Amino acid sequence: MSKQKSRNTKIEIELRKALFAAGLRYRVHRRPVKGVRREADIVFGSARVAVFVDGCFWHGCPEHATWPKNNAEFWRTKIETNRRRDLDTDARLAEAGWLAVRVWEHEAVDAAAARVHGIVRSRRPG
Repeated sequence: MSKQKSRNTKIEIELRKALFAAGLRYRVHRRPVKGVRREADIVFGSARVAVFVDGCFWHGCPEHATWPKNNAEFWRTKIETNRRRDLDTDARLAEAGWLAVRVWEHEAVDAAAARVHGIVRSRRPG
């Protein structure tokens, strides 16, 4: 588990490059809301959009989640806890006026970037 990257994964870097090429500027690995100990992968401060790039295994993707047979109870608890924390994070950010956007690691980068781009543009002030 300790060898698993949690930051700057391939999909995360590709998504950032696509968003930058589309003219968007952002912060990387920041806590969008002070007092909420949750770090977003990409943060658009003026639009109040926090993007989380979720791994299919770790966050229980509905399409690609796998449930290990070895130590099954531990892994089920771990993944379900991650899912609950993701929902809690989304709710906490919403309470503070932010929108949490979830991108799965299996999503096509161009499609994910277009979705994020549209959301950010629609939420920008002015």
